[in-house]
Amino acid sequence: MVARAIEAFEKRRRGGARQVGVGQQNSRWRKWRLRGIAVVTFFAIGVFIVMRQGLLPAAWSPLPALDLSSSNTWLVDWRIAELKHDRALCARVLKGPHISASPVSANPVKNGCGWHNAVRISNAGGAALSVGTVSCEVAAGIAMWLTHEVQPRAVALLGSRVTSVQHMGTFSCRDVVGRKFLPAVRSQHATANALDVGGFTLADGRKISVLRHWSGSGVEARFLREIHARACRYFRVAIGPEYNVHHRDHFHYDRGVLSRCK
Repeated sequence: MVARAIEAFEKRRRGGARQVGVGQQNSRWRKWRLRGIAVVTFFAIGVFIVMRQGLLPAAWSPLPALDLSSSNTWLVDWRIAELKHDRALCARVLKGPHISASPVSANPVKNGCGWHNAVRISNAGGAALSVGTVSCEVAAGIAMWLTHEVQPRAVALLGSRVTSVQHMGTFSCRDVVGRKFLPAVRSQHATANALDVGGFTLADGRKISVLRHWSGSGVEARFLREIHARACRYFRVAIGPEYNVHHRDHFHYDRGVLSRCK
């Protein structure tokens, strides 16, 4: 009796030890799994930041260089971002027939104002557009927007191509206008990283104005609303009359850090 009791006790003890061992192994496995998930997550976040900010040299990038002629470019935001710091890549990408652009000498940023990789534009997307200084990123975005969104919608809705674009400014050393919170923040215009578009002239002579036509019910309003909505693909911030009163007469497009479409 005593021997059997001792034997049963030993079996239970060994079984309990095995359960404890399995439990410890499972606990260690869960810890390693959580660590692995954390490493992968941080790596993914790092890749996102590096690619979104154009910090990876083009020679190391796994993405093909931006092609202005392609209307279905995947990861277009990251591929435009690659132009941010690379003047050589900018020169290779910004070429006819989709844009006429020439490099502008760098103006080192001081007090939040200046530029380092900018161009001068005379034509984009088959329309006259005279811009003195604008970042390479914005120039690429404008060329693709005009080529793949504005021109096709103009022909489809208005029956005429756009021959010229009226803009309301690019570089301006100033703070953001109309912001309620943190108002003393430099605008993207301060680094030539933004362009304000006020209207379009068509081949048949008609003029389409954001101020006059945005709130209407005609085909001009539909045209403006459709092309503005499609600008979000090429720009981080794409805001217009519905954003605030300061944008009642133009579209503001920039390639800054923040994202906002309205």
